[in-house]
Amino acid sequence: MNILDELRWRGLFADCTDTEALAARLATGPTTLYCGFDPTADTLHVGNLVPLFCLRRFQLAGHIPIALAGGATGMIGDPSGRSAERNLLTPEVLQHNIASIKGQLARFLDFEAPGNPARLVDNFDWFSPISYLEFLRDVGKHFTVNWMVAKESVRARMEDRDNGISYTEFSYMLLQAYDFYHLRKELSCELQIGATDQWGNITAGSELCRRKLGATVWGLTLPLLTKADGTKYGKSASGAVWLDPKRTSPYRFYQFFVQSDDRDVVKLLKVLTFLPQEEIAALEQDLAANPGARSAHKALAKAVTDLVHGEHATQEAIRASEILFGGDLAGIGEATFGELLGEVPTRPLEPARLEGAGISITELLVHAGLSGSKGQARTDVQGGGAYMNNIKIGEVQRMVTSADLLFGKHLLLRKGKRNYVVVSVG
Repeated sequence: MNILDELRWRGLFADCTDTEALAARLATGPTTLYCGFDPTADTLHVGNLVPLFCLRRFQLAGHIPIALAGGATGMIGDPSGRSAERNLLTPEVLQHNIASIKGQLARFLDFEAPGNPARLVDNFDWFSPISYLEFLRDVGKHFTVNWMVAKESVRARMEDRDNGISYTEFSYMLLQAYDFYHLRKELSCELQIGATDQWGNITAGSELCRRKLGATVWGLTLPLLTKADGTKYGKSASGAVWLDPKRTSPYRFYQFFVQSDDRDVVKLLKVLTFLPQEEIAALEQDLAANPGARSAHKALAKAVTDLVHGEHATQEAIRASEILFGGDLAGIGEATFGELLGEVPTRPLEPARLEGAGISITELLVHAGLSGSKGQARTDVQGGGAYMNNIKIGEVQRMVTSADLLFGKHLLLRKGKRNYVVVSVG
């Protein structure tokens, strides 16, 4: 498949300014394309992976991708897809965010590819020398207010009587249009990609390139990533799913995808992985034939976590996940085990109770709330249904001491297959 056919198959083709002309242009050889990422936070999130991976797909097809970090546009804030104006960032916060995002963008593109190396640019570099009067004269004169107001991103906000749209955000469209013009003029960029809510900004850029350069350029939009229930993808119960491991750990990142709705998993395999069509088709068949195995979910979670956090972090996340299914604890890292503390109930225990001869296993099971009484605890142990640190407890007389602690802090107790409690000392 050519790149446009692949995008269609993966559900990544929403609209194009001129599909036939773009297809003809791509058939003649490599082109340069770009996508912008504004630094509204110091890390990208799962939703940003759709356009970022799309840049990567174009690069793998031989084209030249440009990732644009919006050091200038980030000062304004894009009104597209928003019902209220963003809070303006301070210069210090903005620069911190830009530095962090540049590092993340650089992880997903090949900047040393022979023939078509990726580029990373910051639009502050070309906006900072331009005065306000120059911008109004050289850019603003090419757009009528009527044309700008007709754009959905602007009209929707103007119809909101409570919030409306400020002149600052109203001007954002012209800034992004100038980005396309600058990249076409300086780097021969012919294509801009973005989510569907960027259509107005993208077409503004196409128009400016036509007016100022007499050049033909194209815009291509990608569908917003949504769940089967219509809500935006990339949100969990605790908020956005970030790419920075300090904000969303690799374990929770992996779990987010493992727990995907069955109705979403095939779509996500197409959109967020680089698995070939044949492999995704096989996973789709397996999902239909044996949904309980969750093979498609695990393949999705592994593929995306590998790309974002690396294979080592993925294996740690998988091991942490397996612990709650009775997996071996040998060699597990403390940080990985620590991820489980928010997944299962935790009970405190005074360190003194583990000193000397220690505490009996039956008393510990009662303390943890896994057994209602010592008699029940004895029955649980004798029946083979009680575990400590995922090892079956063989003796009712077993005493537990500080030597049994994991990382000198924790005991992982289990009754049955999935009833876990962590007992922590200190």
